[in-house]
This record gives sequence, C-alpha cells and structure tokens, in this order.
Amino acid sequence: MRNAFAETFYEAARNNEKLAMVVADISAAGSMDKFRQEFPQRFVNTGVAEQIMIGICAGMAMRGLKPFAYTIATFALFRPYEFIRDDLAYQNLPVTVVGIGGGVTYSQLGGTHHAMEDVSLACAMPNMRVIAPCDPSEVSAATQWCIGNEAGPVYLRLGKAGEKDISKNATEPWRYGKVRYLRGGREACIVGYGPILGMAMEATEGQDVAVVSVSTLKPLDKDGLGTLLSRYPLVVVIEEAVSRGGLGEAIRSLAYDTGATCKITCMSLKDKFIHKYGSHAEVLAAHGLTVEALKEKLNG
Repeated sequence: MRNAFAETFYEAARNNEKLAMVVADISAAGSMDKFRQEFPQRFVNTGVAEQIMIGICAGMAMRGLKPFAYTIATFALFRPYEFIRDDLAYQNLPVTVVGIGGGVTYSQLGGTHHAMEDVSLACAMPNMRVIAPCDPSEVSAATQWCIGNEAGPVYLRLGKAGEKDISKNATEPWRYGKVRYLRGGREACIVGYGPILGMAMEATEGQDVAVVSVSTLKPLDKDGLGTLLSRYPLVVVIEEAVSRGGLGEAIRSLAYDTGATCKITCMSLKDKFIHKYGSHAEVLAAHGLTVEALKEKLNG
C-alpha cells in the first residue's frame, strides 16, 4: 500500500509543482526516493521531530503548496496530535497526514508502533477527514483525491506492504465519502475498512455474503450504510482498531437512529496492550481476529 501511495504521489508531482513531501525519520525508498532525488527542494526529512513535520506542512499550505506529512502511523498522529489539532484542523488547512502501518501492522515492534486508537482520535478531531483504503487500488484512488482536496486536513491511514488487491472485481469505483461493495451477497454483509477486509474476502469465498469497504470513515456515508442495514438480516463489522469511537460504534448508533432491526456483530482489536510479538497474522489472532472467528460470527 505504501508503494502504491508513493507511486501515485510521484506521478502526480511530476506535473504539479505544488506537491511537497515532509517525512519524519523515514528512509525514502522506491518511488518516494525517486521523488526525493528529482525534486529535492520539495522533500524534507525532519528526523525524529514529528511536531516540526506538522508545523512545516502548515506553513507550506499557508503559502499555497500542497504538502503531505508521512511517517509510521503512531508517530504521524499520536506524537504531534496537538500540532495537528491546532496547526492543521483549527486552521482547516488542506494537509494530508499519512499514517503507515495502521492497526497492528508493525506487529514485531510492539505497542509503541501499534496504531490501535488512531481512527478514534482522528475522527474525534473537528475538520478532519479520515480515509482508510483496503488495498493498493483504493490507495491510489484515495491519494489522487487527497492531491486534489482543498477542503481541509485529511488523515490517510494505510497498511504497509504486500497487501493483495482485493477490490479488482468490485462492481463500482472508489468514491470519497461513499461505501463500496467489493462483493455482492444476500444472506449477510461484512463491513470494514483497511487491509483486514482481505480476511473478509477469504472468509466469504463461495458464500452468498456481501463485503463492503467503508474507506471513508469521516464523513461517514450514513445513507449508504442505512440502506445496507435495512437490506441484510446480519451485519458483521470488522476493524483493525479499538472499538471505542470506531466504525462498529458508529454503525450501531446509526442503526438505533434509523430503527434498523438487523443483527449487528462487531469484531475489533481488544481494549488492551497485548504483549504478543510475531507476524501480523499472529498478533491479529491474539486479538481474536482470524478467518475462522469471522466465519463463526457469520454462522452464529
């Protein structure tokens, strides 16, 4: 996903001199390195100074540039949170904060690198838009939208590398602010965002179950979700984030407001720091997020 972001950004930057990249202690690689080498005057590495990264982006935006702040999700959002709030959101500046490794993607690095609360914190911030694509194709589309966005700040939550392109057979294109059906179905529906939807696609293989990507978490597509809640008897929400302030809570609240009668089951990261060090799949399993567990929810 980070490669898809870097390539999309690089190609756009070749024809848009306003695009700039500010990173914090991240080594440029692939297309990001191509951008750094070809446009060094538009690439800044602040080192371990994430607050400065956000401040520089704010200044660039106020001078008419289109900056992106880019680093590991925990350091992109948590460490400079006050600066994002005051410098970007309060001023409503069109800066995109890119968080790499949302959820527990950086599994072996432990809790300091696990962005479990980022969705909740970003969605709680006034003026902030939150986008969490499910695969490289959605990343490219979302990045292009962010490049053209002039409305205000965006938190773009990405995975890391090696994610499968699960939306290639989707019946509709990616659109900002809209839910997207990756797979049709009638018996039930799995709703989520980010790379963990790959688990949903695997769990529903050969079943009459829909899979829906809610990549735009703020503003939420209440009309699209309302239609979904009225259509299916069972809705399973899966997210690689804590439940409090997440998509599951938002959908349950919407169901209450609209009088939906469907059964809603939510799966998320546990509300605890789990000292499990291993592969991404192993850490997800420690949080109860597996294909087998998802199938049980569908059959329960």
